[in-house]
Amino acid sequence: MRKIVAYLLLACFPSSMLHAQYYFSNDRYYESPVLYEVGVKAGVMNALTDLGGKNGPGKGFIKDLRWNTARPCYGAYVMVTYNHAISGRIEGTSGSVVGFDSVLKIYGDNLNGRYQRNQSFKSQIAELSLGIEVHPRVIFKGATSDLPILSPYFVIGAGYFSFDPQGKLGNNWYELKPLHTEGQHFSEYPDRQEYDLHQYNLMGGMGLRIELGSLFNARIEFLDRKLFTDYLDDVSTTYIDPALFYKYLNPSVAAIADKLANRRKEINPADNTLPGASRGNPKKNDNYFTIEFKLGLVLGRTRR
Repeated sequence: MRKIVAYLLLACFPSSMLHAQYYFSNDRYYESPVLYEVGVKAGVMNALTDLGGKNGPGKGFIKDLRWNTARPCYGAYVMVTYNHAISGRIEGTSGSVVGFDSVLKIYGDNLNGRYQRNQSFKSQIAELSLGIEVHPRVIFKGATSDLPILSPYFVIGAGYFSFDPQGKLGNNWYELKPLHTEGQHFSEYPDRQEYDLHQYNLMGGMGLRIELGSLFNARIEFLDRKLFTDYLDDVSTTYIDPALFYKYLNPSVAAIADKLANRRKEINPADNTLPGASRGNPKKNDNYFTIEFKLGLVLGRTRR
């Protein structure tokens, strides 16, 4: 009788199902090598731009990071995973980034004029990305069939995002790109082209997958973005002659551009910044990153 049952099983079920692993010693579910997952995520988004930072000259990444500029972000994802080891995913992320030189006031004058620059910005970020997760602990686990409850992983990918830096004057926020604050697209600055508000990025990071049961898992993930623009905050190069705003823009817009391009007099009314003085550092592009908690629903496990 047992032989007859065995032959029936071989005839009715694919070999991949018969050789599928149990779910980490849970004998209530079978699974195929390919699993699907949908999930939601929430966390914080932060940016490293020319604005803000810490004491002294601007430094790289963590050395210049201010956590009081972190803002909430959220999103959703769809993922396909092979043998728990390699995953491909599509994600949507929405959040915002901010920066302000006023945070540097506590450091006095040891800032190379960064506090005196007195710039600030905010921008909404919307991103669609493709990524690949690699789980080394699963890949190199050897002969054991148990799925680890905790699986650290690396992720790489690329994204397409939108941004729109804005500056505050009085009680109003103004879009900064149309103001040409550094003379972008003015004939006097042929090397300064208008920046695109929709761009590509590259991303890389790491995370930890946590198995919560047969149907759910969670992730804690850090993901950094390499940008190809230094204008996430609308600050990059040098000050220009404010007369150019009135040459190229209508008077009401030019007046706003004049005030938002150079805000040093708000701190020092006697300031006399000359055209060509440093406004930002064009040698380093801006970037932003996220730290997120993810909750996923696993599809593809079959109850016995």
